[in-house]
Amino acid sequence: MDFNLNSFVRSSLLSLQPYQSAREEFVNHGRKMILLDANENPFETNSNRYPDPLQVELKERIAKWKRVALQKLYLSNGSDEFISQLIMCCCEPDRDSILILPPTFGMYQVAAKTHNVGVVEAPLTSDFQIDFEKIKSVLTPKVKIIFIPTPNNPTANSFDNETLHKILSSFTGLVVIDEAYVEFSKEKSFVLQLERYPNLVVCQTFSKAQGLAGARLGMAFAHPELILFLNRIKAPYNINSLTIGTALQRLNEQDKVQSQVKYILNERNILEIELPKISFIEQCYPSDANFILVKVDNSKLRYNQLIERGIVVRNPSKNRGCANTLRITVGLAEENKALLNALKNMEEYHEKSTFYRP
Repeated sequence: MDFNLNSFVRSSLLSLQPYQSAREEFVNHGRKMILLDANENPFETNSNRYPDPLQVELKERIAKWKRVALQKLYLSNGSDEFISQLIMCCCEPDRDSILILPPTFGMYQVAAKTHNVGVVEAPLTSDFQIDFEKIKSVLTPKVKIIFIPTPNNPTANSFDNETLHKILSSFTGLVVIDEAYVEFSKEKSFVLQLERYPNLVVCQTFSKAQGLAGARLGMAFAHPELILFLNRIKAPYNINSLTIGTALQRLNEQDKVQSQVKYILNERNILEIELPKISFIEQCYPSDANFILVKVDNSKLRYNQLIERGIVVRNPSKNRGCANTLRITVGLAEENKALLNALKNMEEYHEKSTFYRP
């Protein structure tokens, strides 16, 4: 399929002239320059200068790491910013829609509603797999983007690759494969499929396996023309200097990251063995991420009992198909042991809990 930018983005934005900092107008070729263009404080603080608006050094490192062309890479202030930007630039307010597959990551709908964009749903099956026929039945020309997180949040499972390929082949709009948890998954990244599908957009993040949630750095990989367009509409300095420096340092620590991922997966395996032994845990769903979804007898009760014991998990029960579930992040060994001890204690003494309401 050929890529025609006009068919993907809002026509009113095609003629947008971006705001450019003066520093984007010259190339210093490594020379020491006197910077008098941006009204900065000239006294050195390590952050007194504006950051590189195009994050060239960091992008070059990431492109090499991911084995993808530099022109296919976009960086955002967390993936949330990119999700919002993509909806804003591709969907006409009060006319177009996105498609989501609930239960799914809640920010897709929040971002769409923020931009007055519609949300069409094609719910997952009872075992949290994509229903391709359902997707086909709800698609209309007004649906411009399909958002698919895999591994999925909050269910932790990865989706069938054959189904993802069918969606990419048949849908004329953009398909966003959100790979926030890809480092924990057995499946290969869809970044490898960018050449095959011009309408493919892949999201990844430094927030999960990379351990930089506080730095707020998201990555998007897509067709070069779409990346060029996103660079035109973004804020001039959307990635700050501290984040850039922290990410560059983390890229030098990938052996450490891989060791941490291995540790987390080992701890996940332990939890997957021990959690089903708790009497009020009715089901422990398969996980391909760094968290586990469990079905319990009463999610509100069990959530509050864990809070009482100083442990915070997520209660995603309001999501479609997730009634009476808890989402549990895999922690350090001592944290996971504390969780299991708390659950066993709740099992034995739940009637004494101040939160218990028969």
